[in-house]
Amino acid sequence: MKKVLITGASSGIGKALALAYAKKGFTIGLTARREDILHEVAQECKNLGGTPFVYKLDVQDAEKCKSVAEQFMKDAGGIDIAIANAGIGGDDGLYTGSSEQINSILNTNILGVTNTLMPFIPNMKEQHSGALVCISSVASFMPLPYHGGYSASKIAIRMIFDSWRPTLQKYTIKAVSICPGFVDTPIVKGPARRFPMKSAEDAAERFVKVIDLGYSTYIYPWPYHILIWIVRLIPERFYNWLIKKMFGKPIT
Repeated sequence: MKKVLITGASSGIGKALALAYAKKGFTIGLTARREDILHEVAQECKNLGGTPFVYKLDVQDAEKCKSVAEQFMKDAGGIDIAIANAGIGGDDGLYTGSSEQINSILNTNILGVTNTLMPFIPNMKEQHSGALVCISSVASFMPLPYHGGYSASKIAIRMIFDSWRPTLQKYTIKAVSICPGFVDTPIVKGPARRFPMKSAEDAAERFVKVIDLGYSTYIYPWPYHILIWIVRLIPERFYNWLIKKMFGKPIT
């Protein structure tokens, strides 16, 4: 039986991934800050044929991430896939005079990824197999007004994976960066909800296949490839004017 650990598994893409892997009979480590909701997700996983383990976790806590990783590998009998999905959105608090809001985003979305994944690497290296996954974003290619912290965090984890990938390949460890556009999850708020969105369930089913195939960087859904290409070609002044029209106020 294969084993996967997923952070941020209480809702959105994380929950959808957990249910998708449960259908495949995986042993699943479910982590999030909301333990009560995790137990509800765990029951759904059981009903679908998975074997879940629940761990309360704040990914900003490096020591707790390490202990949870060790406990899951003990409970499950190893590790095959570790998915750093936990993350937060929100605006930068640009005019507040405080760095608290942007720092919270950066710490959760960057350090949360390294805290989550690095404890698994020695075991994957020893067994010469495994997959590390980060949930980046299309926002890592297209900066959004008021959301510099979010965009920067998603660029950062994508670059970390680009750096890790050549070294990890030596040990047959996959490093998969998934970059979703707008998926219908609680993190998508404000004007962004006017955009066409895929369901979290459809996204998760596709991501499971992508992880299994060992893609390097995967942008979802495919029309965002065209949009990113257009953004790279148009003048910066025009892009700034257009994006401000679309996102004229902070998304709260």
